[in-house]
Amino acid sequence: MSERDRDVGGKPLNARPRDGLGRPLPRDSADGVPRIPDDVRLPPDEAITEAQRLLDHGMPFHAHEILEGTWKNAPAEERDLWQGMAQLAVGLTHLLRGNTTGAVSLLTQGHDRIRHYEIESPHDLDIAGLLTWSEHLIAEIDRPGDFPAPPIPRLRIP
Repeated sequence: MSERDRDVGGKPLNARPRDGLGRPLPRDSADGVPRIPDDVRLPPDEAITEAQRLLDHGMPFHAHEILEGTWKNAPAEERDLWQGMAQLAVGLTHLLRGNTTGAVSLLTQGHDRIRHYEIESPHDLDIAGLLTWSEHLIAEIDRPGDFPAPPIPRLRIP
């Protein structure tokens, strides 16, 4: 068995290539997509733009990584907002991976975190639209039958 890649402090590194939904691929795979570095911390407007680009390209796991980095640097009054946005993106990731239980859990958690920002939507985020989007997905997941392709969320107010 090969040793895991670790940093100088012994923390495991995520060096394996990943697919567009963040799933690990074999170490020698050339089919991986570029990773989001663990230390990326974008300001809100840049994070929203980059997360939307990634969502538009079918990479919600990577959008989650961008939003998580912003959450880690957010002021206290916006932490729930950024954590909720990251949870919505990773909830979509779970849905696309076929994990409906994880999807419902994370979409619900994300929904409940961002709903407190609906009245005064910071950074031109479409909180009302994201709430409707997540409610729609949760309802569709619970409906019997085949699940249709989920719509891509729009982060900003049109």
